[in-house]
Amino acid sequence: MSCPDCGGDQLAVVVPSDLRELLPESSEAVALCTRCLTVEPADPDGATDAPDFSAVSDAFPGGEAGVALALAVGLLDSLALYRAELSALLERVERGGVDPLLALDRLAADASVEPGFDLDRRRTQVEQLLYETDEFDS
Repeated sequence: MSCPDCGGDQLAVVVPSDLRELLPESSEAVALCTRCLTVEPADPDGATDAPDFSAVSDAFPGGEAGVALALAVGLLDSLALYRAELSALLERVERGGVDPLLALDRLAADASVEPGFDLDRRRTQVEQLLYETDEFDS
């Protein structure tokens, strides 16, 4: 599959049922562009539940933490609209044993990806979002 935005390859991933409610389309599967990091709904028949995220970047963790990070990256360009969803997805990444901010730093430093948004700026906003969420949870 090719990305409609940049023509890059896409990685089709099955979305775990408990994460579907965090997506605007409640998709069973999504396609993550390996170049521009765009995430869009995909045909579940062509998706895998054990994706190899190294096709995107070594910054991506494996397993469900990787799926949660991919979904979060897909929502980053609409951070203001999907604050609660992003917070929940990044919490899932963290529960998977991965520091989501460090993963975003590494992804931003990866020369093989060219996101359609300023990943460094979004990372700063995500840090503020997570800090605000922690303040309210205390």
